[in-house]
Amino acid sequence: MATASEWIAGARPRTLPAAAAPVLVGTGAAAQLDAAHLGRALLALGVALALQVGVNYANDYSDGVRGTDTTRVGPVRITAAGLARPRTVKVAAFAAFGVAGLLGLALVALSGQWWLLAVGALSVAAAWGYTGGKRPYGYRGLGEVGVFVFFGLVAVLGTTYTQADRISWPAVVGAVSVGMLACALLMVNNLRDVPTDALVGKRTLAVRMGERRARQTYAVLVVLPILLALTCAFVAPWSLMVMVLALPAGILAFTVLVGARGIALIPVLAGTGMLELAFGVLLGLGLAV
Repeated sequence: MATASEWIAGARPRTLPAAAAPVLVGTGAAAQLDAAHLGRALLALGVALALQVGVNYANDYSDGVRGTDTTRVGPVRITAAGLARPRTVKVAAFAAFGVAGLLGLALVALSGQWWLLAVGALSVAAAWGYTGGKRPYGYRGLGEVGVFVFFGLVAVLGTTYTQADRISWPAVVGAVSVGMLACALLMVNNLRDVPTDALVGKRTLAVRMGERRARQTYAVLVVLPILLALTCAFVAPWSLMVMVLALPAGILAFTVLVGARGIALIPVLAGTGMLELAFGVLLGLGLAV
């Protein structure tokens, strides 16, 4: 039976900034439109965090029952390690999705935008379909597409829209930037697992591209968002605060480009998560001010 600490590790806390950052940026964009709403922002954050935990447990379950997590460099996986029955991990995933659904329903009710329920249903389907089902799209190199759409565009623009009833071009810039950083988080995670994923037939984008191009892509994904965010300074000068992230982004990119692999990529994974969170905080504040 898995312990509480093992369940927490299975939720993969290092990935949770990918859930918080888009809400921070989306709320900042709503504030820039003089329409920020703390209660709706907190509900959006709850939805995002619950979805992230749900997709992490879903990945743990699906990869575990397929046998693709038998040999890993990163944190322990509950299913593959035999710490809990696969069905229990699956139930945990859908419990998290259920929490996200309830919070999302409350958010939609407050905003009055009932059509967003369909977007929420698509988000849950995408979360499960990443590694679940008969033809998981994460195994075909499309994981970054799903992450960019749902943890970038949908999360940021949905947060702004449920507060302001409209979106703005800074919100779009923020959505694209956050989506790229979320893709960087997935890319470095998959880059770490390229040798084992290739052996078990898990064709992630990093496997398909090869290590050299995957490393180059990661570097672009962590540096370009900072440059894009600078365009927001035309309407929100304090957005220039994101420039303080240029150095840490450069260090992360350099570390990957020079060939860090295996265990050496675990700190890069954590650093990428913190970079995304810091980006969300600084751009969100910059837009709000």
